[in-house]
Amino acid sequence: MAVKRKWALVLLGAAAVLLVPWMVVLALTLPASTRVHNWSLAWIGLDVLMAAGCATTALLGLRGDPRARLTASATASVAVLDAWFDITTSRVGGPLLEALACAVAEGGLAVACVFLALSKGRGRANPG
Repeated sequence: MAVKRKWALVLLGAAAVLLVPWMVVLALTLPASTRVHNWSLAWIGLDVLMAAGCATTALLGLRGDPRARLTASATASVAVLDAWFDITTSRVGGPLLEALACAVAEGGLAVACVFLALSKGRGRANPG
C-alpha cells in the first residue's frame, strides 16, 4: 500500500473516532427545533445536486467514461441524504407519509447508483 494512501486511510479512521465525541456534544447542546432561513433554497439545492449527479452519471456512463462510477457514488450519497432529511424534518401524518414515499424513490435511485458505482463495465452502453 502506498504511503500517501495509507496516511489518508489513517486520517479517515481518526476522523471517525473524533466525530463520536462531537456527536455527543451536538446531541446534548442542539435545540430540538429552530427557525431556518433559506429553507426552500436548501431543499431545492439537494434536488439540484441529485439531478446534476444523475445527468452527469448518465452522460459519462453513456460515453463509457469510468468517472461515471465516481459521480454515481456521489449521487447515491446525495439521494440518501435527501431521504434522511425529508423523513427527519417531516411532521407526523401526511407530510411524513409523503416523505417516506419520496424516500422509497430516492432509495431506489441510490441503489441504482451504487450498482453503477461498483460495476466494472467500462464500455459504451450501446456501441455503434
